[in-house]
Amino acid sequence: MNLPKILVIVGPTASGKTALALHIAQQIPSEIISADSRQVYKHLNIGTAKPTTAELQSIPHHCIDIREPNEKFNAGDFQTLGRKIIDEILQKNKLPIICGGTGLYVQALIDGFFEQPEFSGEIRAELERRIAEEGKESLYRELQRVDPVSAATMDASKHRRVIRALEVYYETGIPISQFHATHKKDELYDATWIGLKWERSVLYQRINDRVERMLANGFLDEVKQLQAMGFDDRLQALQTVGYKEAFQHLRDEISYERMVELMKQNTRRFAKRQMTWFRKEPRIHWYNITHDSDIAEIAKNILRKM
Repeated sequence: MNLPKILVIVGPTASGKTALALHIAQQIPSEIISADSRQVYKHLNIGTAKPTTAELQSIPHHCIDIREPNEKFNAGDFQTLGRKIIDEILQKNKLPIICGGTGLYVQALIDGFFEQPEFSGEIRAELERRIAEEGKESLYRELQRVDPVSAATMDASKHRRVIRALEVYYETGIPISQFHATHKKDELYDATWIGLKWERSVLYQRINDRVERMLANGFLDEVKQLQAMGFDDRLQALQTVGYKEAFQHLRDEISYERMVELMKQNTRRFAKRQMTWFRKEPRIHWYNITHDSDIAEIAKNILRKM
């Protein structure tokens, strides 16, 4: 059976995914679906490195600015919406390009989810109680002991995922990573997976430079505007690298210098977790990249093989 072709572009933050997607989309009829769990939210522009207004106007984009920060959106929602959008793009005889660094969203869209069992909720309630008493780090260390594979892909501060992984383990005795590994993948698309890989020190410098550009471009004003609208970092959408440090600074909990330092440090750590996730995906064809000027040649190479 001939499955419809789609292109998937992944990699860590600041690796040039958007530039590559745009370069390809300018060569062949395409539309871009953002697989970024924060770009779905309105008002989060500078801090999520959304495509510029000109870029959004030049090529149709999807899954950007579709929710308010206080509205929920998860990988399951992305799967449902993304598959519908892919069908619509294919009906126009265009190439769907999935572009983003949220590995769970890409996996959900392409492969589907394993059917997660339903539990009584007693263990979850106990874990919620413990996190309130012991803190997020305590449960994360526990997950590192019982399911290091899952823990390596998670941020300790994103306690919902940590709790869910521990709940599955204590209810079944099987790590959630093992459930994912044995899940029979959906076969809906002929997906070409592309990854952009930088030498680590170069990527980290790009991240540091991006943070400085964000701040120069008015990132703190963006966060002040969110604050004025009644949003703060208690919202899941704003429990995000960059925003949480900025809110801390605006509450006078940390200095400006410490905010900048933490934004850079935590973004580098985020990039490391992204690479841990993507390295497990054998379908990705990795392109080593040393400079932004390499993007055009990489795009040509991909198009020759499509």
